[in-house]
Amino acid sequence: MNNKYFEVKNVDFKVGGKTKVRNVSFSIEKEGDVICLLGPSGIGKTTILRSIAGLEKIDNGLIKIREKILSSKKINIEPEDRNVSLAFQENSLFPHYNVKKNILLGAEKNKKKKDKKISLQEIIDLLDIHQILDKYPHQISAGEAQRASLARSLMTQPDLLLLDEPLSNVDQSFKEEIQVRLKKILNRLKISTIIVTHDSYEAFYLGSKCGIILNQELKQFDDPYKVYHFPNSIEVVNFLNRGVLIPAEVTSPKSLENQDLGKITGNFIKTFPIGSKVKLLIQPEDLEHDDKSNLKLEVVDRKFRGTGFIYTLKTQSRKLIPVFVQSHHIHQHELDEKFGIKRPIHIDHIVCF
Repeated sequence: MNNKYFEVKNVDFKVGGKTKVRNVSFSIEKEGDVICLLGPSGIGKTTILRSIAGLEKIDNGLIKIREKILSSKKINIEPEDRNVSLAFQENSLFPHYNVKKNILLGAEKNKKKKDKKISLQEIIDLLDIHQILDKYPHQISAGEAQRASLARSLMTQPDLLLLDEPLSNVDQSFKEEIQVRLKKILNRLKISTIIVTHDSYEAFYLGSKCGIILNQELKQFDDPYKVYHFPNSIEVVNFLNRGVLIPAEVTSPKSLENQDLGKITGNFIKTFPIGSKVKLLIQPEDLEHDDKSNLKLEVVDRKFRGTGFIYTLKTQSRKLIPVFVQSHHIHQHELDEKFGIKRPIHIDHIVCF
């Protein structure tokens, strides 16, 4: 029997008697997996973490780990008895201890564990916090405090690690490096982790599964590739903000027609009867640049993204469409210039609603 390592089943997550997210179900299949929960601020992501940690009670459904029930209508294991570690977004360090002492509190919590997998020095090295060990919380930056709090949580070697926006205060120039280090240490220690974030790139990199929470519901829970390429609702498309929806008509089992772009071929993710009026998702990578094409659209914006440009093009019907182009392409188009779209247009995975 394939038992799940951790499971949330049919839970309404509430705070102060008010429901934040309804009828939520998701799971961690095996020990060491990392899942990320994405959603806008105030949607209930932190409430989910607090409930899993035992700081909020639930009155329906269940939360269990290794087949042991942590929370249900009748059962509520106290937070200190769960071996679940929650690192808050805000500074949760003890102000009267220096950073090193704060971190060592994590090791103290699980000093009886025989299978210690990581040393204090290794965590200090991985999170690059040598220079703040003797400082007190009021003497360090918000980003440094977040890393110190993360170090303390890792030292507990919990059965489940809960991270609330763990890198929100880390400088952008250092964030990607910390993400790499964090992923490396979670994989090595096989610490099952739930990360709450509003940063989709962070979620797609760190998570083996991603959940999208919108309008009091878990809208989609899948691996990052499918969440990005196969969003299951217009709400998810709008939240991820990775493309636009344009009107089209299904003309065959493998094609549709848009008045501005013409015929588009590919494989439909969901089948529609021929003649159906649909909204077609166009993501920046779906269309190709071709100066020789007779399909020309007007450039209204150009954003440099290091490895490439995102051009925003205006169609005849005044729809705005994003197109990604490698940054080393020869002809960089200026605003108001015409931009050619390669024909025939083929999209491997056609997503429509």
